[in-house]
Amino acid sequence: MSITRIWVYLAEQPLLWLALTVGVFWLAKQFYFAVRQFPLLNPVLVSVAAIVALLAATGTPYDEYFQGAQFVNFLLGPATVALAVPLASQIDTLKRALLPLSIALAVGSLTGILSTLAIGWALGIDGQMLLSLLPRSITTPIAMGVSDQIGGSPQLTAVFVILTGILGAAFGLPLLGALRLRDPIAGGFALGVASHGIGTARAFEYNQQAGAFSGLAMGLNGTLTAILVPLIVWLFGLH
Repeated sequence: MSITRIWVYLAEQPLLWLALTVGVFWLAKQFYFAVRQFPLLNPVLVSVAAIVALLAATGTPYDEYFQGAQFVNFLLGPATVALAVPLASQIDTLKRALLPLSIALAVGSLTGILSTLAIGWALGIDGQMLLSLLPRSITTPIAMGVSDQIGGSPQLTAVFVILTGILGAAFGLPLLGALRLRDPIAGGFALGVASHGIGTARAFEYNQQAGAFSGLAMGLNGTLTAILVPLIVWLFGLH
């Protein structure tokens, strides 16, 4: 039996793309640890690149891939909710740090939106592309909903969100180290505000407490950004 016929047979199996997605990510994770967690070889980035290359090589439409791998997408919801578990053990610390974290959330959320707006204008980006960029620092389901509400492209927004998360996970901790910010609460919260779920996963690799507060920041920033982005779009007349 030829390789082509084998592939056609396998492609008809409902769990093929789910198994490949999990397998590719596992291999990317092993590779990531083998290269001593080199930032630019983040397993999410490597997995995305590998799967895109495989889809292109086999001529597989994205919709067909998603039909097989959508269970991974479904698990994003429970995984996000599960981030509350490590945070529960930090409740006393959270109460003591409530005021500075609230200020950091407001400043971080506004900075993320306004800096994106300023950079977009500086590069001559406008219209739907600019609107699609604005919610890039929050988790994908919320960002896509916000983008659709303000007239952006949810599909473009999803790409920008993933790129933001990968860059945050790759460079966030080295940048915090260069700034001599050693506090896991502050560092984790910053990663969560700036680079949502992918940054949160990186924060958990660094420190359990950092991961807990990164998860908190991700959720709170998603809520606040969903309020602020439509308001800023209205104030600047971006529709």
